[in-house]
Amino acid sequence: MQYLRRLTLIALFVPIFLCGQSANVSFEEDNTFFKYINELEEDNIDWGFLNVPENWNNPSGKKIKLAIAVLKAKEIDKSNDPVLFIEGGPGAGGIEGIWTWIDHPLRDKSDIILVDVRGTGYSEPRLCPELGKQFLEILAKDQSPQEDEAQKSFAAYECKRDLEFRKIDTKQYNSQAISKDLNALKNTLKYKSWNVFGVSYGTHVAQVYAQKFPNDVRTLILDSSISDITEYHDRNTSNYMTSLNKVFASCKNNSECNSKFPNLENLYYETINKLEKNPLTVKAGKNVVESEQFTYNAEDFKVSLQQALYSDNLIEVIPLLITEFSNENENTLSALVAAFAALLKMDYGVYYCMTCNEAIPANSFNEYKQDVNRNNKLKTGLSFYKSDYVVCDKWNDGVLRDTTAMKKFSFSKPVLVFAGEYDPITPAKNGLDTKNKYSNSYLVEVAAAGHGPSFSENGNKIVTEFVNNPSQKPKTEFPKEAVNFVTDVNVNGGISNFTNSIQNFSPVFFTPLLIALIVLLISVIFYFISLFQNIPTLNKIFGFVMILTSLLGIATVGSLIYGIVDTVPRNFYILAFGLPSNFDFIYILQLIFLGLMIFSTVFFILRITKMQERSLVLSVIFSFFVLSCYFYYWGFLGSMFS
Repeated sequence: MQYLRRLTLIALFVPIFLCGQSANVSFEEDNTFFKYINELEEDNIDWGFLNVPENWNNPSGKKIKLAIAVLKAKEIDKSNDPVLFIEGGPGAGGIEGIWTWIDHPLRDKSDIILVDVRGTGYSEPRLCPELGKQFLEILAKDQSPQEDEAQKSFAAYECKRDLEFRKIDTKQYNSQAISKDLNALKNTLKYKSWNVFGVSYGTHVAQVYAQKFPNDVRTLILDSSISDITEYHDRNTSNYMTSLNKVFASCKNNSECNSKFPNLENLYYETINKLEKNPLTVKAGKNVVESEQFTYNAEDFKVSLQQALYSDNLIEVIPLLITEFSNENENTLSALVAAFAALLKMDYGVYYCMTCNEAIPANSFNEYKQDVNRNNKLKTGLSFYKSDYVVCDKWNDGVLRDTTAMKKFSFSKPVLVFAGEYDPITPAKNGLDTKNKYSNSYLVEVAAAGHGPSFSENGNKIVTEFVNNPSQKPKTEFPKEAVNFVTDVNVNGGISNFTNSIQNFSPVFFTPLLIALIVLLISVIFYFISLFQNIPTLNKIFGFVMILTSLLGIATVGSLIYGIVDTVPRNFYILAFGLPSNFDFIYILQLIFLGLMIFSTVFFILRITKMQERSLVLSVIFSFFVLSCYFYYWGFLGSMFS
C-alpha cells in the first residue's frame, strides 16, 4: 500500500516539477516528521518539502525548503475544497499542531494542508530556534526591564549576525514572500483554490495572501484577527488592560468568585507594587532554566496574566493566580516557569524578521507610549512588548525598513471572523473591525473566550458548516456562557510536582515506589491471614495497624492519581495549584498514614526481640518510609504544614 502511494505521489509531482522548473519550484516527498508515532505513520498523510526561491525576485538563486503535511480527507467521495491552515506567531510552524486536525470535522470531506512557513518548524533553514531559550534565561534574572531589553536586543542582534554569516537574507522572511510560497504550493498540489484559515498573526498573512492572489482563495477564516497591522503593537497595553478589566468585572459579578477573591483588581495592583520592591525567586528545573532559578518581578507578573488571558481554561484560574502571586506561593509559581518556557518556543529569528520588517515600521513608538500613559495605573505598560521596539531598532541597525503593511483591497468572497471576549492581543474589537473590511463577511463573537476561540467544539462545527456551504449564512451564535471561575481549590504544591512526575514518567524514578506499593499489598494479605491464626493479642493489634497503614498508603497514591484524572477534563491548570476541595480527604489520608507509620516504627523498635517475621516487618516499614520520602520529595508535607 505504501509502495502504491509513493508511485502515485511520484506520478503527481514529477510533471508538476517539470512544468514548474521555470519558477524553480519543486516538491520532494518525505516520510513523517514524527518518527515512531504509529498513528501518524499509518494515517493517510502526505509529507514532504516544497523547494522555493529564498528571494522570489531571483527565482534561479538560493532555494529553501518548506515542510508540508497534507492530511487527506477521510471520505472517499470528498469535496474539492481543501483547507490551508496558517499558524500565527509570527514564528510558529503549523505542523507541530497536527493533533488538532487529525479528527477535525473539516477533514471528513476536505484535505487539510499544514505548512511550516519559511524559517519555522521543520522547514529549512530554521531561524534561531534557540533564541527563545535565551530570552527565558534573561527573564529569569533579577534585573530591571531596561537590562532585560538591552540583553534581548543583544541576543537578537547576535541571531541576525549568525543568519547573515549563514548567508540567509533576513529581508525575504515576510508575509509577501510567504504569499508567493503559498501560491506555489497550491499550484504544485494542483488545487484550483482553497479555504484559507489563519489564526492570530496568521490572519495578517492570510489577508496579504488574499490581496496578492485572490483567485487562490475560496473563503477566508480569520480567528483572533489582526484588523490593522499599523495598530498591532501600538495598542498592546490597552488591549491587555481592556481584557483584564473584563475579568475583574466578571469576578465581581460572580457571587462565588467575589466571595473567594474580594477586591481582586486592587490585589492585582498591590501585587505589582510588592514585586517591584521585592522580586520573588523560585526553583525551576535545570531542563527549563540553566540556573535552576527564576525571579519573578512586576513585569513577569504582568506578562503572566497577559498570557493567561489567551486560554479559556487559564482565564478561569486568573483570580487564583493573582492570589498565589500575592501570597508568594513558591510551589505554584515554580510550576508556572514551564508555561513561560512554552510561550518562548517559537522560531524567534522569523519573529523578528517579520516584526521588524513589516509590523514595527508600520507602528509608532510615540503612539505606544501614549497608549501606556492612558493606562497609568499599570505604570510602565508591558515591557515584554515594549522591548520589540528596542530590539527592532538594533535589528534594523537604526534604519526604518519599508513596511509591507496590507493595503485596503476589494475581496468579495465569503469571510468568517472569530473574536474572543477576553483576547488580550487581538481583542474583540478587532473582530468587528475585520468584519467591516469585507462586503461578504460574518462575525462570531465568543463570550468567555480568549485567543483562538474557533478551536472549540462549537467553533469546529461552525467552521465546517461554513466551508461546506459558504454561500449560506453561517450560524454565528455561540452559547452565552460566563466564565466558570475556579474557587474550590485547596492549594497544595505537591499536586503540581506529582503531576509533573507523571507527565515526565521515568521508570528509574518510579520503580522504588512501585516496589514499595507491591510490598504493602503483600503485607495486607499476609497480616490479614495472620489475624485468623492463634497469635498473641498484641501481635494481632500490630497486624491490624500494619494492614491499615498499608491500605492507607495504597489508597493515598491511588486517590492522588484518581484526583488528577478526574480534574484534567474540568481544567488541567487547576493542577498547578492543587486539587478541588472534594479531594481534601487525600491530605487527611496522608496525615493518618504518617501517624500510623511512626507508631508502627516505634512499636517495632520496642518489641524487636519478640517480633516474629522481623525481616518482613522491616521490609514493610521500609516501604512506608519510601512512600513518605516520595510525599516529601513532591512537597505534600511542606504544603500541609506551611
